[in-house]
Amino acid sequence: MEKKNQTMEQSASINLSTPIRCIVKLGGAAITCKNELETIHDENLKEVSLQLRESMNVQSPSGKILGMDWSKGAGESEISCSINDFSAVPAMDSSSFIVVHGAGSFGHFQASKSGVHKGGLNKPLVKAGFVATRISVTKLNHEIVRALAREGIPSVGVSPFSCGWSTNMRNIASADLSAMTNAIDSGFVPVTHGDAVLDDELGCTILSGDVIIRHLAAHFKPEFVVFMTDVLGVYDRPPLDSTAVLLREIEVHEDGSWSVVKPTLENISKVKTDVAAHDTTGGMETKILEAAMIARLGIDVYIVKAGTNHSLRALRGELRGNVPEDWLGTVIRFSK
Repeated sequence: MEKKNQTMEQSASINLSTPIRCIVKLGGAAITCKNELETIHDENLKEVSLQLRESMNVQSPSGKILGMDWSKGAGESEISCSINDFSAVPAMDSSSFIVVHGAGSFGHFQASKSGVHKGGLNKPLVKAGFVATRISVTKLNHEIVRALAREGIPSVGVSPFSCGWSTNMRNIASADLSAMTNAIDSGFVPVTHGDAVLDDELGCTILSGDVIIRHLAAHFKPEFVVFMTDVLGVYDRPPLDSTAVLLREIEVHEDGSWSVVKPTLENISKVKTDVAAHDTTGGMETKILEAAMIARLGIDVYIVKAGTNHSLRALRGELRGNVPEDWLGTVIRFSK
C-alpha cells in the first residue's frame, strides 16, 4: 500500500509547463531485426527518426539539421559535429513528445534464457540474466537516442530501473516520474524503454514498454498515442495468414470491453495473435489490451506501420476526428 501511495503522490505532482502532444511507442520488431540477436534495423530507425523530427518541428531557421550526436562513430577516426552552427541559432521550440521503445532483438533473448520475467533474483542465473538484459536494452536505448540526436532531436535516455521504477506481481508499484518531468520541462525528449526491474513479490521481472506507455499516458495526458509496429496495424489473426483482415477501427467501452467498428465482420469473436518464443512481454495481445486501457482515458491510440506515410500522418496528428479512408492502420477510441 505504501508503494502504491508513493506512485500516486509522484504522479499527482506532475505539472508540466508544456502539455505533452504525443507519446510514441517504437515497437521492437519495427526498429530491430527481431530474429537476429542485437541487430538494429538501420533503415527503419533512420526513417522513424526523420519522421519524428518532422512531426516535432525541430529545425533551425535555415532549415539545416543541427545534429546533436557528437560521439565518434564506428569506423571514424574523428568526432564529426557542427558546433559552430549553434552559435547563431535562437532557442528552438518543438512539440512535446515522449518516446518509448521495445526491445526487439535486444534483451528478450537474455531475459527468456535466464527466466528474469519469472522472478527468483536469489538464483545466480536469474541475477546474471538481469544484468545481461539491462546491458542489452540500455545498449539499444543508447543507439536510439543517438539516432534521434542525429536528426536534431534533443533526446535523453531515461531508464525505468535507474529511476527507481518497480513492480508488485508485475504490476507497477512505484514509478518516479520526476526525472522525466524535469527533462520535458527543460526542453528534452525523454526516451525510455522496457526494462528489467525489481518486483516486491517475485524479486524481479520484465516491465514491458507497452505497460510503461499506458502508465505515462494516464499521468501525462497526451493528445494522442502512436504505436509504431512492423505491420499495418491490428489484424483479426496473425498478419502472415493470407486471410487476415486489417481492423481499421476498434471501439473501447466503459467496462473495458471492445468491439470492431470497421470493417463490419460477422465472425469476429476474438482477435487471434501469436507471440515469439523469446518474447517475455506478451506480443500484440498486450499491445491491444494496453491500448484499450489508454483509449478508456479518452486518448486516441493509433497502431500503424513504422516508416510509412501512414505513420507520419499519425505522428502529425492528422487523424484526430475523422480518419481518412486512404489511411491504413488501426484506430482505438473510447466509445462516447
